[in-house]
Amino acid sequence: MAEPQSLGDTAHSASADLPADFRKILSDYRQSSLWSSLWQLSVSVGALVGIWTAMWFSLQYSYWLTLLLALPLAGFMVRLFILQHDCGHGSFFASRRINDFVGRALSVLTLTPYQRWRRGHAVHHATSGDLDRRGFGDIHMLTVAEYLKLSRWQKFSYRLQRNPWILFGIGPFLYFVVFQRFAFYEPATWKKERISVYCTNIALLIFWGGLGWLVGYWELLLIQLPPTIIASSAGVWLFYVQHHFEAAYWQPNETWDYFDAGLAGSSYYELPKVLQWFTANIALHHIHHLDSQIPNYRLQACFDENPSLQKVKRITLRESFACASLKLWDEAAQKMVGYPRA
Repeated sequence: MAEPQSLGDTAHSASADLPADFRKILSDYRQSSLWSSLWQLSVSVGALVGIWTAMWFSLQYSYWLTLLLALPLAGFMVRLFILQHDCGHGSFFASRRINDFVGRALSVLTLTPYQRWRRGHAVHHATSGDLDRRGFGDIHMLTVAEYLKLSRWQKFSYRLQRNPWILFGIGPFLYFVVFQRFAFYEPATWKKERISVYCTNIALLIFWGGLGWLVGYWELLLIQLPPTIIASSAGVWLFYVQHHFEAAYWQPNETWDYFDAGLAGSSYYELPKVLQWFTANIALHHIHHLDSQIPNYRLQACFDENPSLQKVKRITLRESFACASLKLWDEAAQKMVGYPRA
């Protein structure tokens, strides 16, 4: 796979490609807080360890209790993934070295190779909404015209990939648990990122292998499998809704604009407060795409204190379920649609 050209750096894009007034607004929220970051990290890791231990004890009483505890554990797994995500953007701590250390450490809990993911996600930020630079850090999507040109078998394959049971069910689990263990589909020039995949695999083998030796490998599977399935599906769903809604932004490269892609191509997913907390404010995704250097714990204040950032399409939890029926980008109508009839 060839790496898209002119990717740039997400920090550079945010500072260079925004209108001056927005650049000034957003820059006021970039400063990270050491204590806020340490508090978020300690609470999230501590809660995950506590719930995991409770699940281990619950095995001797009732597996139904174990499964019940899997729900909050999955929530903290999603939260830790987003903290790792902030580290990848260099926004969680002021020091890049600390960001990288914490991001790599969290890899053993999120199953996500930090360095490979960081670079791929930077590509996503630099190309989001660009029809000519799809394929990096996004969910496979075709335009109506592209879909109509496919053979019958190709259409079946695309429909299979976009089927909710695959896209939000088995697909996320396979991606996080299996596909991320390999690096053959990354550009050959991504040498450090490829190495990071296999270094992460070694760390996973040591950590989870050692934990299995302590508590029992069957017990480890009973405890870890359910929250991993839930967290994987929740993470992909969250990412999907943030970019695949009816009024999303997709443009050819010659008319693509970084600011418009951030403001119009990333949703404000208006979640209940408890879900917003577990997802570390990433639902304020339009602000995050405008400036990825803002730590997650400053996104809400940035939104609340600036009316210009509130004039975006809001998607409630109830409304978001309709997004699953959107399959293609209609270039003529400039919106996402379902499959054409016949």
